[in-house]
Amino acid sequence: MRSWLRSDLEKVIKAEAREGLRIVIRERRIPEEKKKIVEEASRLLKDYRTVVFIDLEGVPAPALVKLRKAFEGKGVLKLIKSTLLRKAIDIAKIPGAEELKKYVEGSHIALFTNLNAFEVKLLLDKIEIPVRPRPGMVLDKDVVIPPMRTDLKPGPIMSLFGRFRIPTQVREGVIWIARETTVAKAGDTITPELISLLDKLGITPTSIKPRIKFAYDSGIVIRGEDLAIDLNEIRKQLMEAAGAALNVASEIVLPEPTVIELSIRKAFARASALATESGFVTKDTAEIVIKGVVSKAIALAAALVQRKPELSDFIQVSVAPAPAGVAPAQQPSEEKEEREEEEKKEETVSEEQLAEGLAALFG
Repeated sequence: MRSWLRSDLEKVIKAEAREGLRIVIRERRIPEEKKKIVEEASRLLKDYRTVVFIDLEGVPAPALVKLRKAFEGKGVLKLIKSTLLRKAIDIAKIPGAEELKKYVEGSHIALFTNLNAFEVKLLLDKIEIPVRPRPGMVLDKDVVIPPMRTDLKPGPIMSLFGRFRIPTQVREGVIWIARETTVAKAGDTITPELISLLDKLGITPTSIKPRIKFAYDSGIVIRGEDLAIDLNEIRKQLMEAAGAALNVASEIVLPEPTVIELSIRKAFARASALATESGFVTKDTAEIVIKGVVSKAIALAAALVQRKPELSDFIQVSVAPAPAGVAPAQQPSEEKEEREEEEKKEETVSEEQLAEGLAALFG
């Protein structure tokens, strides 16, 4: 009781006592059961870094058993009233308590865990809770009735099977479904007749996934919609970031075994390219330089023949056999047609290309 209120009441009591009246003040006490709930919740808030609040709306009671089983050994699930939980937050004195209390309202399940909130979201997305369909619901998948023994006796129910065109047989005094039948397709609206049929067959075609309202993780409150992540996109971004980081590290030659190996490979490739362009011949670069010169010579010869077809009598260009999987060379007629098309386009070889090729051939 507030001190100023108690002071005013004491004055009233003294005044009434002088007139022979007796006033008894009774303070409202919190039941012991609620005290225990608050104490346990405050302890859990201190022991676990994350609290995930799962929406209770539309979740059947048996679903709690499935949730508890899914998080067995990973966390503790509790059904706690919002008023009691807010008291527990005040007692626990956790970081970000005032922000958390703004979100704590309505009915929900509190999951206390040391997993981060995003891990919990990924685990919950894998859980599907069967729920009885309601009239007016829209199906997100086809409803298929498998061949089965129904334990239903023949009678008026046969007309219900007939309306959904389900082939049946009567054997051993009960109805058997003869073959698999699709009774509704994705996008259809569920009707009371369909619900009646599914109830009699014990089939639950609809399910829901637990929905996170919000989560508290190490002093930060995260809304449920902000916990949705695209793993493939994140994996792609991480791979790109790792590649970019490795490229930068190899350029500055970071002293790490993997990086140094890549840096050496890059340096060798660049040195080989430079040796080929400059014609610098050593024991190590001779093969690369000669291959480069031969390649340029062949390119030059092909360009000369293309520009002046009459030179084909003096210059013969030999092409190595194409590896497996590569398209075979064009036939002469095809080459002629292509040549004519190229001539029409008036493609020419630049003077720089010719000079470079001649220099490679004759030094």
